[in-house]
Amino acid sequence: MLAGRVRRLRSARGLTLDELADRSGVSRSMISLVERGESNPTAVVLDRISSGLGVTLASLFEPERNTVSPVARRSEQPLWRDPQTGYVRRNLSPPGFHSPIELVEVDFPAGGRITYETGVREVGIDQQVWVLEGEIDVVLGDECHRLLAGDCFAMRLDRPITYHNSTDSPARYLVVLTTEDRGRARR
Repeated sequence: MLAGRVRRLRSARGLTLDELADRSGVSRSMISLVERGESNPTAVVLDRISSGLGVTLASLFEPERNTVSPVARRSEQPLWRDPQTGYVRRNLSPPGFHSPIELVEVDFPAGGRITYETGVREVGIDQQVWVLEGEIDVVLGDECHRLLAGDCFAMRLDRPITYHNSTDSPARYLVVLTTEDRGRARR
């Protein structure tokens, strides 16, 4: 699913492997391996690829559907595990249904840490993180925010961001994303 989705998104944008490599900072050979399904890329690599494609990381996991439904059944929601950190993400939003938001549920293991180094993106992305269980630290640029269960943090994805679960218990949180090209222009 991921391999075909990356390949289709690149093709739809008229990008060669070299052009996507230049835009994303990911090597041409790694992108080729991802598109052939011969690599299990980390979330950091996929974030760079998604940034180069001008889409959210969550959109890389949308399954292709012939019909669009406003309902995404739990049993059909795509799951993905980051091979480096072990965090698990579940796309909650119905695939293909036009909406200005995307919802992603994340199970973040105890001690987990992940840093996305992308800065300003071609397409503006706003994100909110709502902690459902446990606690996490979110560092956006130079600002560190400790989030406890029930806390919600809103941000623009325009600086490096680090998520860290410094506790010995897993955390679970909801990520809500909006992009300018999903129907909301910034004013």
